[in-house]
Amino acid sequence: MTQPTTADVTAPTPPHNNTTINAIDDPAITLQRFDLTDLQQFTQEKTYATTASKDFHLFYVGRDNVHEILKFVLSRVSVSLYLNMFGFDDDDLNDILMHIALDSSITMLVTLDKSQAGGAHEKLLIDADREHNLAMFNTHFVIGQSATHQISHTKGFVADGKVAGEGSTNWSASGEGKFIVKGQPGGKDYKAQNNTQSIITDPDTVGRFTAELIAEHMIAQKQAAATGGTTNAPLPAGESPHPPVKRIKPKPTKSQHAGK
Repeated sequence: MTQPTTADVTAPTPPHNNTTINAIDDPAITLQRFDLTDLQQFTQEKTYATTASKDFHLFYVGRDNVHEILKFVLSRVSVSLYLNMFGFDDDDLNDILMHIALDSSITMLVTLDKSQAGGAHEKLLIDADREHNLAMFNTHFVIGQSATHQISHTKGFVADGKVAGEGSTNWSASGEGKFIVKGQPGGKDYKAQNNTQSIITDPDTVGRFTAELIAEHMIAQKQAAATGGTTNAPLPAGESPHPPVKRIKPKPTKSQHAGK
C-alpha cells in the first residue's frame, strides 16, 4: 500500500469559537466557518432536535434568546452586511454596526424606515450616529420608504454572503425580548412580544435576499436624492443628541483574519 505523502495529509482544522457572544472586538472570530448549531446554545432547550434542518432554524422571542443570537451573528461580520430594519431601536446592535462602519474593508448598506426613524429613542440613536461621523453615516445608512412610498417593513439582513436573518423581530427591547436575567427570560421590567427570528444559510435564499436588500437600499437612495438628500440631513446647528454618543476607535480589520 502506498503511504500518504505530506502533501496528501491535511492538517486538522482547529475548532472555531462559538462561545463568545459579541466578537466585534476580536478580528480573528468571523462567520467563515459558521454553522447553525452555533446558535443552539441560545434556545430554551440548549440543543436542536435530531431532525432539525441544516440550513434553516426558526427562533422565538420570549422563548429563545434572540438578542444574543443577533449579536452573535452580526459581530462576526468580516466581508459585507446588507440590512433593512423597520424598528431600529437597539443600542447594542447599533454599536456593532458603527464598529463595522469604521472598518473600510467591510461593505455595509443599511436601510431604515422613514416613519420609524422619527421615534423618540430611534431618533436619538440615529442623531448620535450622525454626530459621531456624519460622512460615515451617509455612506452606509439611508432612510426611506418602499418603491410605492409605503413603509419599509423588511426586517432582515445578509451577513458575509453566508448567513441571512429574517422574521417579525424589530430591534427593540420588547421586540427581541432582551433577557434581563442572564441565561433565561424574565426578571424586572422584562417584556417580550410574540415575534420570530429565522437564521438561514441556504445559498439560494441568501443570494436572492441579498439582491432584494440592495434593491430596497437603492430605492431609498433615489428617494433621498429626489428630495435633496434631506432624509439623511445633518442635525440642525446647535442641536446635540442625548445621551452622548459612545466614541468608537478603529480596530484591526476582521477581513485580515477571515480565512483563519
